[in-house]
Amino acid sequence: MLLQIIAAAIMAAGLSLILLDAFRVPCYAVSKAVHNLGKQQKKKTSVLEIWLRKLSVRLAGKLRLNEYRRMQLEADLRTSDISMTPEQYTANAIVKGLVIGVFALPALAISGLMAVFFLFCGVVVALTEYKKLGRKIRDRRRRIENELPGLVSNIQKTLAHSRDVLGILDAYREQAGEELKRELEITVADMRSGNDEVALTRLASRVGSSMMTDVTRGLIGVARGDNTSVYWAQLALRFDDYGRQLLRADAEKAPKRVRRLSMVLLICFMLIYVVVIAQVLLSSLGGLAW
Repeated sequence: MLLQIIAAAIMAAGLSLILLDAFRVPCYAVSKAVHNLGKQQKKKTSVLEIWLRKLSVRLAGKLRLNEYRRMQLEADLRTSDISMTPEQYTANAIVKGLVIGVFALPALAISGLMAVFFLFCGVVVALTEYKKLGRKIRDRRRRIENELPGLVSNIQKTLAHSRDVLGILDAYREQAGEELKRELEITVADMRSGNDEVALTRLASRVGSSMMTDVTRGLIGVARGDNTSVYWAQLALRFDDYGRQLLRADAEKAPKRVRRLSMVLLICFMLIYVVVIAQVLLSSLGGLAW
């Protein structure tokens, strides 16, 4: 009997390998390598993530999105360097929610409340995954805006002896942060291969920030040969105020964190006293009962 089971298992494994080769199904190592290459990051890819990605690809072919929403998602995915179609991104969020929600079926046999809990968790996971792109873009835009006061100050100082917009951006990108550096690299490449005004307009549309729009508007004026010294002086003052507001906001967050930690320490001290008093009372009551 044991030999029959072993022989059946070996035959099943051999048949599965033959079928995988016949239908040209890639192995896990190939799928992992392709997935990591597409994501362009160092984070390791798990088997579960690849499996979920395959399910989302199948579901994406059956989804139909609103044209406006599809265009918006496509622009956001391009901005975030995510190599997915809008349908695949939406399907990925749905699949991750279904993975949690499917546990509601066995939980229904135990308790209806537990089944509702799993369904609720599945919906929350799907919505959280779907909104992750928006949060990522907002965080990226905020980090770029934090660097714009330094960029404007550098432009204002450089314009005193040079009006080469391409040279200014190319020189500043070496000291810029990761997000702003990448945007400047794309803009510099566009300016070298095409029109300066078109490249700067694309920069403003990619970032999607009113502050970056003000910067590109001034740079377009410089490229046209306009006298923009007053504009840059006013812009530098306004951006300096914005930088001070950021520093003030960070400084206001520090006392809240200190108060929170102080409250935790106070609760810990109170728990220590409560435990000590409880032990003394229990020992006293034990002596009285004896």
